[in-house]
Amino acid sequence: MKDSNLLQCRICDNDDHNTIYKVREMMLGLRDTHNYFECADCGCLQIVEVPENIQDYYPNEDYYSYDEVKATSGFKGKLIRSRDRFAATGKGILGNIMQQYQPHDKLPSLRHANVTLDSKILDVGCGAGHLLHSMKEAGFKNLLGIDPFNKKDIQYDNGLTIAKNSIHDLPASNESDKKYGTENGWDLIMFNHSYEHVYDQFEVLEKTYDLLKPGGICMLRIPTVTSWAWRHYAEDWVQLDAPRHLFLHSLRSIHILAEKTGFELDEVIYDSFAFQSWGSEQYKKDIALHDENSYAINPEKSIFSKEDIKGFEEHSKVLNQSKAGDQAAFYLKKI
Repeated sequence: MKDSNLLQCRICDNDDHNTIYKVREMMLGLRDTHNYFECADCGCLQIVEVPENIQDYYPNEDYYSYDEVKATSGFKGKLIRSRDRFAATGKGILGNIMQQYQPHDKLPSLRHANVTLDSKILDVGCGAGHLLHSMKEAGFKNLLGIDPFNKKDIQYDNGLTIAKNSIHDLPASNESDKKYGTENGWDLIMFNHSYEHVYDQFEVLEKTYDLLKPGGICMLRIPTVTSWAWRHYAEDWVQLDAPRHLFLHSLRSIHILAEKTGFELDEVIYDSFAFQSWGSEQYKKDIALHDENSYAINPEKSIFSKEDIKGFEEHSKVLNQSKAGDQAAFYLKKI
């Protein structure tokens, strides 16, 4: 994957005064360096060259999204399903009560897309489909997950299918698609921290536009450089995640993407959490995410106290409220 001008922004085409950063791989702890540049015009941070061996940075045994999930049975399973149904739709008394004890960190983002249990929802780059599995258990009926990097198709006992497909493999909404029942288009197509791994940014959004029904929503949940964490930590920002994250967008670059592909940016909801602080603080101290003394692996052996983590959590809430968290859900509407 080479460009004729490696420092020309692939979003807005600017090639003047762009800033280069050298970033280490720190999730697996390889610590090899990769060049990124920040566009001086639209602010998008992007990798200079994608490694030819990029797939080596996604070992199945170490990458969390490839682990298949199982449903919880019995009364506990009922409580979880009620919690998740309320988290996604805002409906259900028992689920409302459950939010106080064990809230779901991803499902609330669906409310802003105005989905119902009958909505036709596609999750792109979903790995083993953890989020979709929760949704299926919660009562959503029309779900499909796709990920071209899975070893094979996954068929769960609850009827959920995760297909080993790229979004480019799916027929457009104006074509007959009896297999998935989406002849009239999808209501919601979501990229839950997968779009930053995509190289053909415009082509994927154009295909998404074709697949959606009129008025349908594309939800991009991604890290963003329009954030305190990027300004504060720079190359040590944990969600930079070199070299897996190919594009880290600014609010301005998302506006440009939306305009060029026919979408309207309808809403932006910041949903960062404590990870932006403790993960980045570890990287500053040369502690990789998978190191033995990482908070992600062994909290008791980490450099953080419970008070530290609580402070990071409170800080993330403040950042989200001020629209400075390091990740957000961008809702693009097909107009």
